[in-house]
Amino acid sequence: MTGGSARVPRVRTVPGRTDRVVVVGAGLSGLAAALHLRGAGREVTVVERDAHPGGRAGRIDIDGFRIDTGPTVLTMPDLIDEALGAVGSSVGDVLDLVPLAPAYRAAFADGTEVDVHTGAEEMAAEVRRVAGPREEAGYLRLRAWLSRLYEVQMRRFIDANFDSPLGLLTPDLARLAAAGGFGRLGPAIGRFLADPRLQRIFSFQALYAGVPPRRAMAAYGVIAYMDTVAGVYFPRGGMRALGDGLAGAAAKAGVSFRYNEPVRGLERRGDRITAVLTAHGDRIPCDAVVLTPDLPVSYRLLGRVPWRAVPLRFSPSAVVLHAGTARAWPRLHHHTISFGAAWDRTFDEITRLGRTMSDPSLLITRPTATDPALAPPGHDLFYVLAPTPNLRTGGPDWRDAGPRYRDALVRTLEERGLSGLGAAITTERLVTPHDWERQGLAFGTPFATAHTFAQTGPFRPRNLVSGTANAVLAGCGTTPGVGLPTVLISGKLAAARITGAARPAGSR
Repeated sequence: MTGGSARVPRVRTVPGRTDRVVVVGAGLSGLAAALHLRGAGREVTVVERDAHPGGRAGRIDIDGFRIDTGPTVLTMPDLIDEALGAVGSSVGDVLDLVPLAPAYRAAFADGTEVDVHTGAEEMAAEVRRVAGPREEAGYLRLRAWLSRLYEVQMRRFIDANFDSPLGLLTPDLARLAAAGGFGRLGPAIGRFLADPRLQRIFSFQALYAGVPPRRAMAAYGVIAYMDTVAGVYFPRGGMRALGDGLAGAAAKAGVSFRYNEPVRGLERRGDRITAVLTAHGDRIPCDAVVLTPDLPVSYRLLGRVPWRAVPLRFSPSAVVLHAGTARAWPRLHHHTISFGAAWDRTFDEITRLGRTMSDPSLLITRPTATDPALAPPGHDLFYVLAPTPNLRTGGPDWRDAGPRYRDALVRTLEERGLSGLGAAITTERLVTPHDWERQGLAFGTPFATAHTFAQTGPFRPRNLVSGTANAVLAGCGTTPGVGLPTVLISGKLAAARITGAARPAGSR
């Protein structure tokens, strides 16, 4: 380089030939990896144990209801567009995305409700209505701070491959520190907003990262940015339309898909994986492999677990009640956060004490508010998520406790305004940590490894595994982490380890 320019560090990539790549798993990270790999000219085969793409973003069809079984909050559609753009497609080609306005409704135990808008003027007016002009001014300062966190982190710390913690040593690290990113999220939000209701709206997202707001790094305010500033969307047809759309674009570009084929092993020659072996007895040769199952499953396939000074910590889990009803509740928006009166205590219960929340805060999603075709005419569809301990932390024996907990959830919802819900349910499915565990998710949590400081950025389980030259990991357990936007980035970063097309940490 000339002219005094800083030397851009090289990111490690898979050595040797990488013409043929097998991606294990057609979840969103695997689909993103396949799109980026195919766009870079690789021959790509995706092997999936289920009958359809999407992974955890799945769907079950029962009694005329089309029920999303995975994530329900979609943000940052530009990342979807980026993955599709690798093969010359776009979001508009494969999805009918609806922006949600408001993004959420927050309902509190004192009876107040706050609509969470992503437009600055609309949300400022709502904050003023609920809490007055001082809080309105605090909200506008908070919005600017969240935007600054996002700008500093996205291209330098989130959308970047790390080979060591030294990759953190960039001018942006100082900018993140100056912005308060290494403090605690709860107190950081409190510097802008005094109203405890508003503090909850902009900090509950830390639980997505597996850490209570008062202990989460302030840098995780970037999740609140994605929800409350960048906007929340919903694809008509349900969330599985996202997996279908990505897979359809990949197939059109020449990616080969093999569904209903669980992977039973990897063939190895020295430090290289030479083939993927399926439960049907097939051998799929490869020059490189991308593994997207939960980390413990991927490590078992590789036959090695990377050494860590401290064992991995896993996020809390959740119970999800899917309920189709014979009547509608039109007052409910697409997403409602129903906050209990308790706050810090309930996080202690699920993260430290191994107990279910005694006064739960719940995510209630009513997708029929946006797409009535997901239920039969005159019916409604609900997805109710209650955070719970993961199976390592504790909790009840869900095989026995599940039905009782379901009844307690229904009573809580009825007490919080959904009167007559129990009698109106005609179709339902209950998913507990025990069910997540049976699906192969470590300690029964769909939220993977927690985002503690020791499991963030370059300290998170890496997408390259020592001792294996041509295997790369993708998914929520590895870089950069949990959430729909980050798993899409994870697939992109995994592909970049093979193609060399990524931006290394700290580069511009």
